[in-house]
Amino acid sequence: MKNILIIEDEKDLTELLVFNLEKEGFKMQWSYDGLEGLEAARRDPPDLIVLDLMLPGMMGTDVCKELRKDGRTSQVPVLMLTAKGEEIDRVVGFEVGADDYLVKPFSMRELLLRIRAILRRCDSQPASAAEGGISIGDISIETERHRVLSAGNEVELTSTEYKLLLYLAERPGRVLSRELLLQNVWSYNNVGDTRTVDTHITRLRGKLGKPGDLIKTVRSFGYKIEE
Repeated sequence: MKNILIIEDEKDLTELLVFNLEKEGFKMQWSYDGLEGLEAARRDPPDLIVLDLMLPGMMGTDVCKELRKDGRTSQVPVLMLTAKGEEIDRVVGFEVGADDYLVKPFSMRELLLRIRAILRRCDSQPASAAEGGISIGDISIETERHRVLSAGNEVELTSTEYKLLLYLAERPGRVLSRELLLQNVWSYNNVGDTRTVDTHITRLRGKLGKPGDLIKTVRSFGYKIEE
């Protein structure tokens, strides 16, 4: 049974989410305060966190930053909720390490689709994981340890960033559309914003530094990685 932590200050919404997700077979925890939610995540790391952007105690962005810095929670996927549909909120959410975002109001069906897609993505084992690893230029991926080196320096990636890099690296030179990446990295089928891919690619390149230039943009289509 998967354990989900909801950090959301709207009590009516939280109760609705808890009720519906428990019906779907999830074990639920919840908090109405950002700082208390962070402590709950550290005390008993869940399989997924649904995190509101605007919270008392500590803002959702700051909670996400702290989650990513803590070894106990650094790989826990985060689905961020926001009452705003502005581009800046989406970008900021991804920059602090959120795996996906959902704009209020949303349907329970859409929330469930996102949650299940994230959990499938985290449960899936890359096909190359049994092999020693992959190297492209100055980027090395140690698949058994889920470790990435860029020019010899270890790079801390979120679970989504890691899977995105691995998916590209397993197909060097092949042009991959944004839709294909959404399907195979995010596990979305006809659901999801292709700008999600663009934002993650930008963040991934930034973390990799100069070797990140190996990830090429193919105008109006998608991305590829090659030396």
